[in-house]
Amino acid sequence: MSKEREIRVMSGWFMLLVELLLLAGGIRLFVHSVSDRTLDLWPFLGAIAMILLFALFANGFFTLQPNEARVLILFGSYRGTVRTAGFHWTNPFNSKPKISLRSRNLNGERLKVNDKRGNPIEIAAVVVWRINDTAEALFDVENYSEYVRIQGESAVRHLASTYAYDHGEQHEITLRSGLDEVSANLRKELQERLDKAGVVVEEARLSHLAYAPEIASAMLRRQQAEAIIAARQMIVQGAVGMVEMALKELFEKNVVHLDEERKAAMVSNLLVVLCGESEVHPVVNAGTLYT
Repeated sequence: MSKEREIRVMSGWFMLLVELLLLAGGIRLFVHSVSDRTLDLWPFLGAIAMILLFALFANGFFTLQPNEARVLILFGSYRGTVRTAGFHWTNPFNSKPKISLRSRNLNGERLKVNDKRGNPIEIAAVVVWRINDTAEALFDVENYSEYVRIQGESAVRHLASTYAYDHGEQHEITLRSGLDEVSANLRKELQERLDKAGVVVEEARLSHLAYAPEIASAMLRRQQAEAIIAARQMIVQGAVGMVEMALKELFEKNVVHLDEERKAAMVSNLLVVLCGESEVHPVVNAGTLYT
């Protein structure tokens, strides 16, 4: 495993002054060597040397913006990483690949996988990441951007197979109900996978979650049936409470005395009125309750 080490380099402005002096000196020596229409060898060679040094040193200049870094490599050996923004100069024989340290978004593609219960679902995630260790990113993996993409897809597939889409057991976290917990686990797994590439995962969240098209209609009908059942349960519970309250009020206020059979009939009628879906049209009894 490689490890980043930060290195300081010379100011580019100082070396720019040196370059200008070399260029001026080389031109002056060259003019002096041919001024008398005869070639003065040593001044001429000095002028050529200074111009060659000027051209060689010019290859050592580089600039860095905020949140950028340059990795310095000398003949295949890692020398260090420059992170300070500005105008710099280094050994012209160093190669200087540039790496961005800014945060990046990985908008994952929609993947078709099976959840914990074997149901086919579609899932996708958005990952915010950045380079933390430039040496690991450059030397320990072949292509860190592609590495992040592939490991992100693998982590999402594993996550989907670990949780049920919905309707889990009691207190069980599902992909739909436990979004925060699922996102935290996705970020943790991604960080473990990307540590060797020098990458920090700042955020990971699901961006798309749905049943696969072949079972979507069946699952929609199931959800509708469950919603209807839940609504019916609430209606029945409310109706029973209202009937209980009505009987209690009639008894306590001594409005009417009903035997058990008439109580049962009243309860049945009230439940029909309160729980029925269509509008109820009551029949007025002009006689007595017992006819």
